[in-house]
Amino acid sequence: MLADLKRDFENEGGIVAPLKILFLASEVDPLAKTGGLADVAGALPIALHELGCDIRIATPFYRHIKEGNFDIELFMKGITVQVGRLRLTDDVYCTYLNKKVPVYLFNKEEFYDRNQLYGTHNGDYFDNVERFVYLSKGALEFCLKSEFIPDIIHCNDWHAALVPVYLKTLYKEEPLFKRTASVLTIHNLAYQGIYPPDEYSVTGLPNELYTPEGIEFWGNINFLKGGILFADAITTVSKRYSHEIQSPEFGFGLDDILRNRRADLYGILNGVKYSVWDPSVDPFIAKKYDVSHLSGKKACKKDLVNALHMDPSYMNKPILAVISRLTEQKGCDLLGEIVNELMRMDVGFVLLGEGERKYNKMFGAVRREHIGKAGIIIGYNNQLAHKIMAGADIFLMPSRYEPCGLTQMYALRYGAVPIVRDTGGLSDTIQEFVPETGKGTGFKFLDYSASSFMEEIKNALQLFENKNMWTRIVKNGMKADFSWKRSAQKYLEVYKKASATTSLA
Repeated sequence: MLADLKRDFENEGGIVAPLKILFLASEVDPLAKTGGLADVAGALPIALHELGCDIRIATPFYRHIKEGNFDIELFMKGITVQVGRLRLTDDVYCTYLNKKVPVYLFNKEEFYDRNQLYGTHNGDYFDNVERFVYLSKGALEFCLKSEFIPDIIHCNDWHAALVPVYLKTLYKEEPLFKRTASVLTIHNLAYQGIYPPDEYSVTGLPNELYTPEGIEFWGNINFLKGGILFADAITTVSKRYSHEIQSPEFGFGLDDILRNRRADLYGILNGVKYSVWDPSVDPFIAKKYDVSHLSGKKACKKDLVNALHMDPSYMNKPILAVISRLTEQKGCDLLGEIVNELMRMDVGFVLLGEGERKYNKMFGAVRREHIGKAGIIIGYNNQLAHKIMAGADIFLMPSRYEPCGLTQMYALRYGAVPIVRDTGGLSDTIQEFVPETGKGTGFKFLDYSASSFMEEIKNALQLFENKNMWTRIVKNGMKADFSWKRSAQKYLEVYKKASATTSLA
């Protein structure tokens, strides 16, 4: 497949050049992370590199990265970027993922030397337009100055969504970008980069684009809308979600535009970094195990009970777990409706996460009222997340909507049987278990209601009593393969289609 994507030119030695990709993301694991975007940006480029691509990553040089233990060196001095009326100049640094994939770090201390990536608990940073215009334009100026001219610029979410717009407007006459195609990945359509109209001048875009047919959106500017209109191809992170966002229910006001671009819209499921999320290699859990040797999971369950100071009796009872941002999107309202009933049942309950204040407060109260039964941590701890995956029997993910979701795929590999809402990537990754055939990996409910959610929990608990059947469903899930290589190959197909549009232009 990769051979089909290589350009039709050869160097003097007759060697076909590899596909050149610039992967632009506002966060990259392990450098800086707030969510799933960072996981993708830290894994997909490595998988593409292993398939033979010449891929580089561009991201801001955040304070968090500077304070981390990373090998970083100066790569380029003095790129100049026009941001509104300001001509800003700064340097670009470099580090590597997996010691192979370059990550270019765009320095601008007044933009990126802050405690958080996007804002504080009081809201977004006031200058996020300037911050991400600088990144987007800076990436293009960097390409021109470094002479790394990509065949594909892969832009992620609203932070980089103006790059496709720039390529077809401000940089349209730049001959070096003549054959550069853009691909935009939407990780969560709810976050669009919507800002007041007086910020439009910061983008530097021509006035004629500030219309309902352009990036104007109900009197504001909308970064993501611009990317959807101008990108050569659009992807999102599961096949089901690619269809859902074309509906008014999940389209967040952009469903009509997405329907108009349905021929260029693809759903590609995210992958799992099994070098990190696999109990056979996990350094954070009490005892390693795999699908052929499950005894280690019992030791991990004991370790989890001890770590969360739960009653030792829960070693022999089902433990239900949640690892999530505590938001309405993640179904925390449904969890809130059923949590008291769960506390009356003979099960243990574990939760790790934080988010909206009302949910932090609600689950904090559950922890205080049910000491020994409810192991609840408001916050996030990576090591504890691994321990929960390894020690839990059942994993709950009742999302209102879920573009892809990764934790349900982690849960499968760790033998924690998922109960999920039948939506987005949850639908694509979890196969309903059918006792008569012994096939399936979890439990799903469609109706977004507490009663439907609780019904599936009771179905799972009933099956848990049948140890042979429960072992069957656990092993089914652990055998599921959501490796990044499979997803990367699908991205190569999209790159091919996007490149074809620039060849015809």
